[in-house]
Amino acid sequence: MSMFKDIPVDVGVIYEGERIRRNDMQVELGGPTMKEKFELAKVRTPDEIEDGKVIIIGPDIKDLKEGGAYPLGILVEAAGKTLDQGLEGVIERRIHGYMNYIEGFMHLNQRYDIWIRLGKKSFQKGLNSFEYIGKVLYRLFKSELPIIEKVQITFITDPAKIKEMYPVALQEYEARDAKARGLKDEEVDKFYGCVLCQSFAPSHVCVITPQRYSNCGAISWFDGRASASIDPKGPVFEIERGEVLNAEKGEFAGVNEAVKKRTLGEVNQVWFYTAFDHPHTSCGCFEAVAFYIPEVDGFGVVNRSFKGTTVNGLPFSTLADSTAGGRQIDGFHGMSIEYMRSKKFLSADGGWNRVVWLPKEVKERVKDFIPADIVDKIATEENAQNIDALKAFLKEKNHPVVARWTAEAPAAEEAGAEAKEEEGAMVPVATAATLPIMAGGFKIILKDAKIYAKKVIVRSMKDEKKS
Repeated sequence: MSMFKDIPVDVGVIYEGERIRRNDMQVELGGPTMKEKFELAKVRTPDEIEDGKVIIIGPDIKDLKEGGAYPLGILVEAAGKTLDQGLEGVIERRIHGYMNYIEGFMHLNQRYDIWIRLGKKSFQKGLNSFEYIGKVLYRLFKSELPIIEKVQITFITDPAKIKEMYPVALQEYEARDAKARGLKDEEVDKFYGCVLCQSFAPSHVCVITPQRYSNCGAISWFDGRASASIDPKGPVFEIERGEVLNAEKGEFAGVNEAVKKRTLGEVNQVWFYTAFDHPHTSCGCFEAVAFYIPEVDGFGVVNRSFKGTTVNGLPFSTLADSTAGGRQIDGFHGMSIEYMRSKKFLSADGGWNRVVWLPKEVKERVKDFIPADIVDKIATEENAQNIDALKAFLKEKNHPVVARWTAEAPAAEEAGAEAKEEEGAMVPVATAATLPIMAGGFKIILKDAKIYAKKVIVRSMKDEKKS
């Protein structure tokens, strides 16, 4: 007998990965247009909550205007004899998976970045209340995590209440993250893998280490250990670290083996601390993207909530598309904000000495973890809106990447004294996940482009001007 007989739509794993497009949606909850939204799990004592109770604070789904976007807060309160606060992150991340079991209901991201859409067809079938969503969550939590004995679920759409609780949620996340800092990758013999997002990105396995949070920013190494312990057959699992194959780039034999197995051979090699050659794959729930800027030989970083275009003229959505889906694309690296607080943050690429641009909001959030001698040398959208302005800023501040330009200059001058030609075999001259080309008034974007040429001519700008 189905445990969801009283739910007006189907519920099952077959609906994981379902996308609800804007034209097909009844309503959007959270998402990029809503500044304040969150989902939070808290462990309570049994007498503090009522088992199975679903609370709705603010308008219910049926009261929301078709096609509209609204703020949302989700609070899951759980109790159990062996539950402790260390499991809150584990419970919280399951919200994502369980909601995606619901037909016509799409849940993306996590914590303060949730983005939910309800499809018109499911709404018309009767999925018009948070009561149904709460019942699904309640039953799945109780059946899949027996350690939970009581669950109470609250949905908040009242903007005033969300505004009140939003900073509280942020404080909870920060307190949780702070506990996980300090432990080093070299000090443990086990990492943890997560495949919660494989329904959206089949060739992606998120590998969680002490110094590299999950891409979504919701699972620390301690959360991974707790999740694998209470649900060994669940989406979070143990990985034997194995032999260190490359300490600088962060390559481990056990990780390569586990990733190869979980992606059916699609991904064979992963380097944790670099955005080049074999970067860690990305799903679609990552908090931010590090992207290489070849014009300055440095990295930019942009977070999901950044509304404008980055310094290279591309918005988060385009850059995210360049790394999502479980692909390994040179120069693109989906990641969590917490990873930026790690000493292993792009360490093989130069770490913070290679970062040249990031949104002011992100800079403020991680400022205390940026080396003091570099923090004022990194541009934000207030300092540079294009590559030329970025170059000028970096020169003025004497950013470390400028020394890299100086080192390359003699070689460029030598090559530019006369035109040099390389003929014969096809030579790779450009590789890019997203390569915009302007032609005839149209913007043509080549995806995953690799360009070859039979002849490459290298000239210095001085020679061009003379001719």
